[in-house]
Amino acid sequence: IIVFEGRDAAGKGGTIKALTEVVSPRVFRLVALPAPSDREKSQIYMQRYIQRFPAAGEIVIFDRSWYNRAGVERVMGFTDEKIVAKILEMVPRFEKVMVESGIILIKYWLEVSAEEQTRRLSARIDDGRKIWKLSPMDLKSYSRWYDYGRARDDMFQATDSSWAPWYAVRSDD
Repeated sequence: IIVFEGRDAAGKGGTIKALTEVVSPRVFRLVALPAPSDREKSQIYMQRYIQRFPAAGEIVIFDRSWYNRAGVERVMGFTDEKIVAKILEMVPRFEKVMVESGIILIKYWLEVSAEEQTRRLSARIDDGRKIWKLSPMDLKSYSRWYDYGRARDDMFQATDSSWAPWYAVRSDD
């Protein structure tokens, strides 16, 4: 499993596209989940992710993941801080079970400076070919730069482990 997380306009989509263009779709599968359905909201939080995990010989790329609760949902006020704390406590154990079950887990955080994020979001607004990449959530989250930074730091502190370390990549280029 390869997890891509990061700020909006940090390059997750472009990185995933560059990777998936040169690999076999029989082996690599992309998972980019929409907001949870009412049914999924009634299930165990990790259930919607587990059902998309790879079988032997497959590689699954998550464009955002179970870290949504500790990031986007937290910063945007979609979940309670007590739930975030429970997720951050539970995720390392969950990932340890994954790794002990034979899954190789690679987690990338793509970071972008505030200036570059502004430039990229502006380019999306100004270019009709890129406007589809812009969501109302992007604009709301843009104003919460420091909240996202704090959420990221808390997430790294709680979930960077020897069995599932984070790899941070600066994508200002």
